Amino acid sequence: MSLYGTMRTGVSGMNAQANRLSTVADNIANANTTGYKKASTQFSSMILPTTGGAYNSGGVTTDVRYSISAQGTFTYTNSSTDLAINGKGFFIVEGTDGQEYMTRAGAFTPMDDGTLRNSAGFTLMGYPYSSTEDPTIVINGFAGLEKINLASGELNVAASESGYLHVNLPSNEDDGFTKSTSLVAYDSLGNTRKLDFNYTKVGTVAGPPATSEWSLSVTYTDDTGAIHDMLKPNAPVVASVSAAQTESLSFDTDGKLITPSDISTNALTIDGGELNPLDISIGGTTGGSTQLASAFAATGDIDGIGPSGVSGYEISDDGIVYLKYENGDMAPKYRIAMANVQSPDNLKPLPGNVYAQSPDSGVVVMGYAGNGGYGTILSGALEDSNVDIAEELTSMIESQRNYTANSKVFQTGSELMEVLVNLKR
Repeated sequence: MSLYGTMRTGVSGMNAQANRLSTVADNIANANTTGYKKASTQFSSMILPTTGGAYNSGGVTTDVRYSISAQGTFTYTNSSTDLAINGKGFFIVEGTDGQEYMTRAGAFTPMDDGTLRNSAGFTLMGYPYSSTEDPTIVINGFAGLEKINLASGELNVAASESGYLHVNLPSNEDDGFTKSTSLVAYDSLGNTRKLDFNYTKVGTVAGPPATSEWSLSVTYTDDTGAIHDMLKPNAPVVASVSAAQTESLSFDTDGKLITPSDISTNALTIDGGELNPLDISIGGTTGGSTQLASAFAATGDIDGIGPSGVSGYEISDDGIVYLKYENGDMAPKYRIAMANVQSPDNLKPLPGNVYAQSPDSGVVVMGYAGNGGYGTILSGALEDSNVDIAEELTSMIESQRNYTANSKVFQTGSELMEVLVNLKR
């Protein structure tokens, strides 16, 4: 065995333990870093071929691995923009260099421009929300992402499109009995427009089965006092009430509405604003309109938002970002994007607690929280570091002792080399 080889082996052992101490130091330093994933040092032996019966010591080499797939515990906060992922996946953030990265560090703070930025300066990304369908995503890339923006400097208006109105019409009233109720809709400028729903008892139609008949008209009275006929009948007109078209409502002997299940209104232009055609549900298998021996009662609502500024925001567990307006309405604006790879532990760690794709991690696959194996989003929570301080201190003691032992090997080899040199005296 070469004495030089012994000394080199001791040096490789000291270097390996120094690497281990470095990862331990990083882990302990980041024990309170949100979303930090611990690093560990793996050792691998270096074997040199034996020649002529002499053993050649090779030494040891190290490889650093990251426990990126190991989830940490959660700490709950009072900020709704603090986000954590319960399960698999990563947030997509954009750095100051304009590149997208992945992270589990969800300590996001609203900035003056409305964007959400975490403590390392990375901005949260997502897709514009659609109420009719999920946005088309590029499965293996970040195309189509936008910076999520909670800016409150602009007013929001959403014209009404649909609603419901469920009433009970008193069956014990005489023919000719009338009753009215109203719902408020919003036009394209955010103006409130009060629609009047007028019910008149017509009579009983012989069966079988026997049915009770009521007529319904829908009108709008403008500021000049002019009455506009709003109803678009589903069936031929059966009567005329105050010059307005009416719809025939038929109830069975149990007091349940038979037809129609919904009604529609006409569009109307008022003072430069457009009141859209509305689809109003008045029936249904549960909770629809009835005709029972009880007083008139009504419940209903029409969608839409009047002019209102943003007063807050909420984020659901499936990543939908809602803006909360001063009038109490909430509107979905964005959906937080999530990403994952086939081998998260092989992602490339970068400064700022972010990760990039590497040749060994597999390609980036995009998705949404709660779908396709992705975890859910916890609003008002942060994922803690997965570092165990007790384990790291134990590793530190082990490394210290092993470093000392390897230094003894080097020292012994040096002393034997000195003995060898002194043999010539």
